[in-house]
Amino acid sequence: MTKATRLLTALPPPQRARLMELAREVSFAEDAPIFEAGGTADRFWVVRSGAVSLTQQVTPQRRVTVASLGAGDLLGWSWLFPPYRWDFGAEAFSPVRAYEFEAQAVLKLCEEEPALGMSLVRIVAEILAHRLEMTRGRLMEQYGSHRHGAL
Repeated sequence: MTKATRLLTALPPPQRARLMELAREVSFAEDAPIFEAGGTADRFWVVRSGAVSLTQQVTPQRRVTVASLGAGDLLGWSWLFPPYRWDFGAEAFSPVRAYEFEAQAVLKLCEEEPALGMSLVRIVAEILAHRLEMTRGRLMEQYGSHRHGAL
């Protein structure tokens, strides 16, 4: 399995410093919604402390947690890809402190500094690949034994 990549520590220090110029410190109370699936994805966060649950509404009455994020984790990637809508919902599982980044400002910086843009896209891709691998592993654990070898 791939190891988890952290956006801010994976960026080279000069690029990290440039990105952090755009950061704003925010906080969310326990159980506070951060975003809803289908909403406009116009920002992202890097969790500083606390825990965030990524959720999916599977029926009108049932929402399931598909992933839990903690300190250092990237929250939100839909701002990077059309149609710029959240694929999941997110809520604070505990009190959360995070750095918030406005998508338009970050995208403008990426256009001005293509090396930073390429680094950012590669790191987000690594994060997504890791999360996909983790999700696949959880699904195999949950459902693999019921299928007896069928994928």
